[in-house]
Amino acid sequence: MKKITSLLFVFALVIACAGCSGSGKSSGDTDKKSEGVMTYAEYVAAPLDSQVVVETYVQAKQSWWEDKATVYSQDKDGAYFLYNMACSEEDYEKLTPGTKIKVTGYKAEWSGETEIIDASFEIQDGNYVAKAEDVTSLLGSDDLINHQNKFVAFKGMTVEAAGQDENGNDVAFLYSWDGSGQEGDDLYFNVSLDGSTYNFTVESYLCDSSTEVYNAVKSLKIGDKIDMEGFLYWYEGVNPHITSVKAAK
Repeated sequence: MKKITSLLFVFALVIACAGCSGSGKSSGDTDKKSEGVMTYAEYVAAPLDSQVVVETYVQAKQSWWEDKATVYSQDKDGAYFLYNMACSEEDYEKLTPGTKIKVTGYKAEWSGETEIIDASFEIQDGNYVAKAEDVTSLLGSDDLINHQNKFVAFKGMTVEAAGQDENGNDVAFLYSWDGSGQEGDDLYFNVSLDGSTYNFTVESYLCDSSTEVYNAVKSLKIGDKIDMEGFLYWYEGVNPHITSVKAAK
């Protein structure tokens, strides 16, 4: 009788554990890697110029030109910047946020930014959209680069002068990095936290002059406190591509 009771108890535990195995996971997190596909850790460990194969999810599209697409992508473990990936215009329209793709290309680095180049892709079943990870506390730390290309958030930062206008007055943003641009070009602006200042960008290919974030940055005033979201791009140091700017809560 005792043996039967013990077996029933073990059986009940097995069922209970099976029922818990999928809890707390976002859509797409339970997908297993296909044969020959790298984990994010394996991708990070791969040497530059080596071939890589990853499964990832589209988070945003930067541009399409002459059958090449530049895409921000991410899975639950890390993010991948896909630069000039082979892509027809028809397939580019299919790359909506959350779309799962298998990417084969080569790991490369440009001015600090790790990316996948000379790539091709296949659309697969699955969907995952990442929530912005708050990395405010990591600004200025060596750990920040480990979150490169992820969709992230920065909170409670102060707008600083980005440069000066033609009259010598301090301004909150510049068209192009040196102020030589015009409406429609990238926007550059400075924000500070705990005495350190950082240069952030609205990448015009990603968020053009018609977008809410582009116009929000044009409306900034020096001293404003703001919260931001965007992709943790790298160019000679941290250079986030911002997609949302709001007054700090």
